[in-house]
Amino acid sequence: MTRKEEIVGTASQLFKEKGYSAVSVRDIAQAMGMKAASLYNHIESKQEILSILVLDLAREFTSGMNKILILDNSPLQKIEKVIELHIDITVNQSEALAALNNDWMHLEQEDLEDFVQMREDYEENFRKIIKEGIRVGQIQPRHPEVILFSILSTLRTLYLWYQKRGKLDVNVLKKDMVAVMLRGIV
Repeated sequence: MTRKEEIVGTASQLFKEKGYSAVSVRDIAQAMGMKAASLYNHIESKQEILSILVLDLAREFTSGMNKILILDNSPLQKIEKVIELHIDITVNQSEALAALNNDWMHLEQEDLEDFVQMREDYEENFRKIIKEGIRVGQIQPRHPEVILFSILSTLRTLYLWYQKRGKLDVNVLKKDMVAVMLRGIV
């Protein structure tokens, strides 16, 4: 792991605990056991750290969605894959996910535009899968926006629940979340 990666990892933990706005470069340096001036040998700014965290994760979601879209699977199977993608990212990158969910609005100009575009494209691709599932009769004819909101709002806050509940087996989490989200509880 490079020093820059260590800095980004430490910063992501601090951002998760305190929020981006409440964390200073001095706080990050102190947590690293170094002087703030030394931190600038590895990063340009706190903004650069946020950009790395949020945009790398957004690209991972985008890449995952693109792979799901080209699968020769049914819409329902694709939705299962989307849920599993969110679970995998949640389990492996919860600190970065916290920054993505809570601090993305602090991105500046081009980075903010890039993030918003990736998010909108992701949601539109998910919406298309849902609409296709409704069209072919795999999904009940409910409003696609309600379905999209219901699934994404749960998945976007999964990192909060997952950490509070202890380390639940990932395979059990995937199986049960897919079942509850796609088949309900009755």
